[in-house]
Amino acid sequence: MINDDNRRFRSLTVALLLLGLILAGCEHPPVDTVQRGYRGLGMEAVVNPRILADKVAANIPPDPLPAVSSAGPKAAEVYQNVQILGDLSVAEFTRLMASITAWVSPEQGCAYCHDQANFADDSLYTKRVARVMIAMTQRTNEDWQAHVGDTGVTCYTCHRGLPVPAEVWATDPGPRHVKGLAPAQQNIASAAVAYASLPYDPLTPLLYDDNEIRVISESALPQGSRKSIKQTEWTYSLMMHFSDSLGVGCTHCHNSRSFFAWDQSPPERTKAWHAIRQVREINKVFIDSTADILPASRKGPLGDPLKVSCKTCHQGAYRPLYGANMLKDYPSLAKLSGKARAAKDAGGN
Repeated sequence: MINDDNRRFRSLTVALLLLGLILAGCEHPPVDTVQRGYRGLGMEAVVNPRILADKVAANIPPDPLPAVSSAGPKAAEVYQNVQILGDLSVAEFTRLMASITAWVSPEQGCAYCHDQANFADDSLYTKRVARVMIAMTQRTNEDWQAHVGDTGVTCYTCHRGLPVPAEVWATDPGPRHVKGLAPAQQNIASAAVAYASLPYDPLTPLLYDDNEIRVISESALPQGSRKSIKQTEWTYSLMMHFSDSLGVGCTHCHNSRSFFAWDQSPPERTKAWHAIRQVREINKVFIDSTADILPASRKGPLGDPLKVSCKTCHQGAYRPLYGANMLKDYPSLAKLSGKARAAKDAGGN
């Protein structure tokens, strides 16, 4: 009798533990549902108010520094070796430098990028990289409004008080394989794809290289088609990354009636199309240009610089900082200037 009771107790304990594990991945109600498309198509966003409140609290930008006058001598007239922001007044230049310090290196201070004995010196790699990043930010705000709109971005959008943004990536070489066998490139737990059983690095071929993403074919197995099951898995891997990066489901960008039909998709899909191409440009044109500047500690296991993805800016929010417009307080980041402006006018990027 005692043995039977012990067995029943153990069975009940195991059952409760299994139930706990199953429910651990669930969110307890209530949740809110927001209709985002045509009725009856499942185009809804399910929002947990408790989780959303925590996300909103984590995406409140810092208050801007008080505005200053644009009058007076220009920074390039007073300071040496100001290559990008020299057309700002000394007051504007100082305000922006103080803001960038707070956004990127609040603990390290000015010394993170500058030799304190000679601010014009370029020996610190961080200063040279920062110059590229400022040009990249200006380029984003001037030429990629189809993605960022008038809200734009600042250094804080990605950095959030960290010298290196929390969400960056490098090409993933995957696990080691014996006898030189190539990795399967999927079925390996990877945060890049929300731990789905899909290819673990869709970012290199699709957010660095410009391989095809749209894979739905209009005919059955057309000759020479790349729209195979294998290619579809790579696309779905990237879609998992998007969903995790923005904290949304598929219907944020797609009509579930017809995932491939552009004329039935929400406007967000068009923004995502531009975003993909913007991210590719950032990685190839700007991030790659720092490869010879960065130390090994700022590179991936294969020696490529740490790059950006959708998650770098969005960090779980469907709009970075939930649409907070910091750019209006820092208009000098809205347009290319200095050498960056001259390079574009001369036919460069």
